[in-house]
Amino acid sequence: MSSVLYDAQGPRAKRRNVVFTVVFLAALAAVLWWVYKTLDEKGQLEWVLWKPFFTGTEAWSVYIWPGLKNTLIAAALSMIIALPLGAFFGIARLSDHAWLRVPAGAVVEFFRSIPVLILMIFANAAYSEYTNVSSDDRPLYAVVTGLVLYNSSVLAEIVRAGILSLPRGQAEAASAIGLRKNQVMRFILLPQAVTAMLPAIVSQLVVIVKDTALGGAVLTFAELLAAANTMSAYYGANTIASFTVVAVIFIVINFSLTTFAGWLETRLRRGKKSTGAVLGADAVEELNTPGEHMDGTR
Repeated sequence: MSSVLYDAQGPRAKRRNVVFTVVFLAALAAVLWWVYKTLDEKGQLEWVLWKPFFTGTEAWSVYIWPGLKNTLIAAALSMIIALPLGAFFGIARLSDHAWLRVPAGAVVEFFRSIPVLILMIFANAAYSEYTNVSSDDRPLYAVVTGLVLYNSSVLAEIVRAGILSLPRGQAEAASAIGLRKNQVMRFILLPQAVTAMLPAIVSQLVVIVKDTALGGAVLTFAELLAAANTMSAYYGANTIASFTVVAVIFIVINFSLTTFAGWLETRLRRGKKSTGAVLGADAVEELNTPGEHMDGTR
């Protein structure tokens, strides 16, 4: 039996796959056992090192929650600013006007080519030299600025690619019934491109959450990973325990983002399939500005 994608496996192929599976599972079990024994020999699995996270609130209230709050604040501000900025530059790169398309392309290519850590360092130096931002707030400003500059450029390319991935006939048909270019973009192209762009956009939002840790490593920004360093030193060098807890928190946050995006994408696709309304002449007339006819004359 075969399908369009592959031929059905024969007896030898099935036996070979079973052998490969057994070997892989055995190797994985051996690696996990080696990791467990190594950590146990180093004393990293002793209950005293893990106890602060399960028997009290001090580790959570003093270290983890303040660090998590700063991480979420920086990530949220970066997302709120980078998303519309990226959409603007992505659409601007598709403009017919060179005075808008060329500068937008230069900005996107410039900031997309610079590592986000360098952008954070430059932003921190700029805030220190040319603004009155306090030294306490400067790391947050620098982290958000670096994340916005880099990720808005990446999001601009995602938006541009999502719009260009749509069939050209969509725009041509909308123009044929009298819609202007900005109306084609707002009412026809963008709503359809959002569904296609959503997985890539969410992936970039996950990157934003993780890249906040760069500010803690270089700019003394008190985010979650920096809090783990301080917490590990305070509780007797429980490095493995502290960073394991922080890793789990990052996993939960990012998994929640991707799960929400999957739910939203499914909902959007269902909504598009369920709508069967046809855009009539009266509706087209309403989309045009008052006094403007279907042929564009006044």
